[in-house]
Amino acid sequence: MNFLAHLWLADRTRTSLAGSILGDGVRGSDLRAYAPRTAEGIRLHRRVDAATDRHPIIAAARHAFPPGQRRFAGIVLDLAADHALARRWPDHHEQSLAAFAQRCGQALATAADDFQRAGLRRPDAGAFAGLLQSYAQTDGMERALRRVASRLRTPQPLLDAGLHWPAASDALQPQLGELLDALLAVMRADAGTQAMPPGAPLA
Repeated sequence: MNFLAHLWLADRTRTSLAGSILGDGVRGSDLRAYAPRTAEGIRLHRRVDAATDRHPIIAAARHAFPPGQRRFAGIVLDLAADHALARRWPDHHEQSLAAFAQRCGQALATAADDFQRAGLRRPDAGAFAGLLQSYAQTDGMERALRRVASRLRTPQPLLDAGLHWPAASDALQPQLGELLDALLAVMRADAGTQAMPPGAPLA
């Protein structure tokens, strides 16, 4: 799961939006520097990532990649899942993608000190909202893949695996609801929350 799916899960369970993104950047298990709600969001992000990797839908999707590219399949599938979610967003949330993205961008900007504490760039609300919305578009996906690849010492293998993202997204599309339901169950079990109706305001 990438940014959009993690935020959708956090929104549905009324857990921390900022924590659901910080889970990618915070290192180590000592989360005492963060508020309890944010720390919970970070822990939940990690549990969701582990559950995603183990899920049969993702395991099957990973095996669809050529053997030499499976090392990078997880990164591509995370982005492909966000594309599938963005394309069919009204099926999963009552709020428009634009409005949801703006709300999430503002939540992250409000938590900018936590991002700086983790050694990450302070989020810009508008830029982050635009990033989330860009996952619905082919050019947005291409930019996202290039950004991720640019952080690697050897970017070309990821770019090669990334050529499969359209097929991966198409394959995930009809199974996305099942996958999200399974991950919501993980969130509920670990956070002690119940899924909220789509679009329900955060506490």
